[in-house]
Amino acid sequence: MIGIILLAASWGILKWRQQSIRVLGFNHPLRRLNESVTGVTIAGCFAASQYLLVGHWKDFEWIANPELNVSLVLESLRWNFNSVVYEELIFRGVLLWFLIQAIKENRACLISALCFGGYHWFSYGIWGQWVNMIYVLLLTGGFGFIMAKSFAITRSVFTPIALHFGWNLVTNSLFSNGPIGRQWLVPSETPEIVLTTIQQLIFAIGIPILFIVFCLWVLRWYRQYLSRVDKTPIESK
Repeated sequence: MIGIILLAASWGILKWRQQSIRVLGFNHPLRRLNESVTGVTIAGCFAASQYLLVGHWKDFEWIANPELNVSLVLESLRWNFNSVVYEELIFRGVLLWFLIQAIKENRACLISALCFGGYHWFSYGIWGQWVNMIYVLLLTGGFGFIMAKSFAITRSVFTPIALHFGWNLVTNSLFSNGPIGRQWLVPSETPEIVLTTIQQLIFAIGIPILFIVFCLWVLRWYRQYLSRVDKTPIESK
């Protein structure tokens, strides 16, 4: 419901500025579908690798939640989708579009990323915990930057939504590591999961950094691809 309200508000702001909602990517349906499927797949694979590694390190398997049912699946899909759309329409929607028009693309994306990282200080309830605040700012800010760049390059809000949704769905729902409790898969055992320092670095820093770097590489390639397809260069400012 909040997503619908934000979308309607975005449409209203664009109409007021005499712009079409097409600037948010409501065009080229086949292209948007391909971008969305690719985004969900890439993010989902990187997120899944974290938890598959944990299972390998601690010698347990991920099995279907005995309490899993259609209602639980649908509710988790709804929760993830609503939370993602809410954040994306705020941080990568019409406000980012206006910001990109006003200043250089990279600066606009950096501002969006910093705001996204700062927002998570409060949504995670870590204000005043300086080490956690720095980590969350760098991690979620890095994610925010690639999602902002994906918006700028594809000229569509669907791509950052897909990246965000793919990561959150796998983390929160598939591997039950989020605020909505036990979801689709759970550990075959309930061991106390204590990772070594190296394992923690790989899980919490290494894989997210690889995800960010890989996305930036793909987006760089995609910018060049779009410039050839559309015959109108999409310059990095």
